[in-house]
Amino acid sequence: MKAVFISFNQAYYEMMLGVMDRNNIRGFTYWDTVQGRGSKTGEPHYGSHAWPTLNSAIITMIEDEKVDHFLDLLHKMDKQTEALGLRAFVWAVEKTI
Repeated sequence: MKAVFISFNQAYYEMMLGVMDRNNIRGFTYWDTVQGRGSKTGEPHYGSHAWPTLNSAIITMIEDEKVDHFLDLLHKMDKQTEALGLRAFVWAVEKTI
């Protein structure tokens, strides 16, 4: 099992849920508003007058065999609209209850 954390421009929300639904990725936790800035070329997303956009975030636990396909789909989504910003990070899940 893997934890996949995705930080993305709020404009991606509906697309994100659609990708998850079509790939039977059901459980997740969603943060509506998160702020940040990309580590390389990303624009700040602070919700301020100067930087008005905001991000959202999702964390989901998925089976190991689904991770690579899911990341490929997210990467394609990001490539279509790179200026919006989307990043995903994967951690191993050691235990669940």
